[in-house]
This record gives sequence, C-alpha cells and structure tokens, in this order.
Amino acid sequence: MSRRDLEDAYLTNALIDAHAEDPEFGYRFLADEVERAGHLAGERRIWRLCSQQQLWSTTVRAGRRGAGKTPGPAVHEDHVQRNFTAQRPDQVWVTDITEHPTAEGKLYCCAIKDLFSNRIVGYALDERMTAQLAVTALRTAVARRCPAGVVVVHSDRGSQFRARSFRAVLAAAGLQGSMGRVSAAGDNAAMESWHALMQKNVLDRRRWRTRDQLHQAVVFWTEHTYNRRRRQRALGKLTPVEHELAFTDQDAAVAA
Repeated sequence: MSRRDLEDAYLTNALIDAHAEDPEFGYRFLADEVERAGHLAGERRIWRLCSQQQLWSTTVRAGRRGAGKTPGPAVHEDHVQRNFTAQRPDQVWVTDITEHPTAEGKLYCCAIKDLFSNRIVGYALDERMTAQLAVTALRTAVARRCPAGVVVVHSDRGSQFRARSFRAVLAAAGLQGSMGRVSAAGDNAAMESWHALMQKNVLDRRRWRTRDQLHQAVVFWTEHTYNRRRRQRALGKLTPVEHELAFTDQDAAVAA
C-alpha cells in the first residue's frame, strides 16, 4: 500500500465518522469537519472519497420537486404517544430545533422543555444545525436540573437526535430517548407550540442584522420573559418557575 492509499484510508475513516454524526452534511461540510480533526485535504479529494463510499447528504437537492429531508430510522420507541403531560418535574422533556434568518445568515436554536411546568430547561444556539447543537442543549439541561430519576427525552427523527453523540449523552445521564413518527408534527406538538410562540414574540418582531443580536433576544425572552414572567392558564395562571416552586413547596409540606 502506498503512502497516498494509507492517507486515503485514514481520511475515509474520518469522513465516515463525521457523516455518521451529521448525515445531512455534504462533502464541503465534511471537508470542514475532517480539517478540524487535523486532516488536510482538498475538496476535490474529499468529493472523490465521499463518492466512493456513497457518503451523500440526506437532504434532497434543491430544485427538485418535493425537495426535503429524507426521514431517518427511529433509534428509540415513542414513549410519549402524544400524551404531553407529566406528574412531576423532570419526568418528560421534549426537544426540537428551529431556525431564523439574519443578514449574516441563519441562526439555529435547539431547546428542551419540561412538560410538567412547560419550562425551558436547556437550549443552545449556533450558526450550524449539527448534532453538537442538540448535544449542547441536552448537556445544559442535565447540568441545570441534575435529574434524580429517569427522564424521557422526546424528539422527532432528525439526524441531530439520532446521532451517536446525542445518544451517548442520553446513556451517560441515564435518560430515556423517545421519537415520534415520520412526517407527524403532532407527535411533538408540545415543542412546536413553543417554537410558534417564540416566532411570534421574538423572531418575527423585526429584521435581525446579526446573529449575535438575535441570540441575545432569544436568551432574554426565554430566561426573563417566558420562564419567569409569562403566566399560563394551563398552569393556573402561574409562570413555569412559579409552578415548579409551588410543587416543591407542596411536596415539602406533605413530607413534613
């Protein structure tokens, strides 16, 4: 085996790993990923190796009628079954990713909501919709909540939630993954409703010049307005934070 063939073999392994993490990435994004991992190669060479291994993006080419994302197989069963209720905090979390344009380009937001109080317990924002975006949001939720029992984490079948890195965080934290059906938005309606609310109250209120401006607006609205100031009739006209505090006080009183 020549030195060139050996380098191609190592590079191919790196490409396969990067594609497994984010199946939506085309060869240009994969080239960026392997470069960050320390492999130097031109895009033409990356294209050749991706072509040989059939490492294609799961996104259908733009311009074709009915273009969209190819649905991936579920890696978890549906443990929610459209029952978007919980009897205690940190029993069921739902998560999804939304996007919004700015003059600099799109900003992606992955958020995690606790179905007991509707509180956003973790989120992450980035200019790229990668598995790392979902991983960061999940790690933030785990670090903030430190759940004692098993939490069901429900999502759609997006590649970010099927990625090995995301499943590894689930396993390490003792969480139970859950996934809805293909092309069934109602299977994650609880998270879709929060996205619609943020779209109305933040994203569509103005045109955003920079990603940083939108990032700050999303964080402020989520932490200050939604979690702590916006009262919800479903919670007895309490805010998500107040609802959790009331449950904690009641639980303490029963224990006493």
